[in-house]
Amino acid sequence: MTNSVLTTQELLHQRYGADIPATIISHPVVDLLLSHRSVRSYSNEPLPEGVLETMIAAAQSASTSSNLQTWSVVAVTDPERKDRLATLAGNQNQIRRAPLFLVWLADLARLAHAAETRQMPHEGLDYLEMWLVGVIDAALA
Repeated sequence: MTNSVLTTQELLHQRYGADIPATIISHPVVDLLLSHRSVRSYSNEPLPEGVLETMIAAAQSASTSSNLQTWSVVAVTDPERKDRLATLAGNQNQIRRAPLFLVWLADLARLAHAAETRQMPHEGLDYLEMWLVGVIDAALA
């Protein structure tokens, strides 16, 4: 892997081979999406202070339905728990090897708690639609 910056045309060719359009529109967001790669190997070094909090703050800035933030994230570092999660996720060894594994989940209980704390009604949180909102919000984060 090189550190050089690739052009939009090079990124498209890398991903799709020769089947790229003759006219290409370049934009930094498109280049960022085309440059995406999945990483399956991790450093054993802990994250520097503030990195996790910054990542979660960035995730909270993702678009959500009605700005409800219907998700939570659980940081897992315990090897035994990571092993159980890896098994549940189809024996994915990268979960076991990662020093920190983040579990993103739909969390409507937060909304119910906030409503109860403010003595506000919270009917409808048990509807399938609200669960889907939570799943989509967690996926976007």
